[in-house]
Amino acid sequence: MLAVATALDVKDMDLRAASAAIKESTGSETLEIRNAAHLHGLCAGLKTGEYDIIGDAGDYLGVLNDGATIRVTGNVGQYVGDNMTRGLIVVEGSAAYGAGVYPYGGALVIRGNAGDFTATMNKGATIIVCGDVGDEIATYHLAGDVVVVGNAGVNFGNYMIRGALYIGGEFKSQGHNTRIEEITIEDVQKLRRYFEQFDVQADATRFRKLIAETAKPFYGKIVKRHE
Repeated sequence: MLAVATALDVKDMDLRAASAAIKESTGSETLEIRNAAHLHGLCAGLKTGEYDIIGDAGDYLGVLNDGATIRVTGNVGQYVGDNMTRGLIVVEGSAAYGAGVYPYGGALVIRGNAGDFTATMNKGATIIVCGDVGDEIATYHLAGDVVVVGNAGVNFGNYMIRGALYIGGEFKSQGHNTRIEEITIEDVQKLRRYFEQFDVQADATRFRKLIAETAKPFYGKIVKRHE
């Protein structure tokens, strides 16, 4: 039998009350959360469950997510998915500054645009932005994949260390210590798996791949930024 969603209206709640109500509702059912735009830090540290936020959400949504599935029908504020380790966050709208910073794992999918410093210091998550992104995307990238279907601003992949960046559009400049590589059959297959899994409409063969020039960008010879 399919689980039936239950609903929670947090319009008149502060974060403490809303978090307590969410924990009380955690179970096998999907929980619909309404009127959450004023709350910052909602759904923090959850390990299980499915949560559908109807409308917009505030800053720090899903911080420290450790296994929950969180979906947002609107936009989110700053730092969505900060330090997440497992689970899935899907934003149907756009995300502000610092989406997906310092994550260790899991997946973050943003169907709209994302702001500056998205995917900073990614340590193993899969981060997909279906629209455009701002400046300094994937700075200090350590592991995992970042996929941008649209365009990026300046210093794309600045001081990259490991992992891979994929972009379907253009970028204003690539960051220090990045190198553009020919996309391989394996890369195309991986992107197609992502696009099928997360329902992304894009042609995987049209993407470019960026990797680190050296695994130690802060030592020895300084690599000049490509303009």
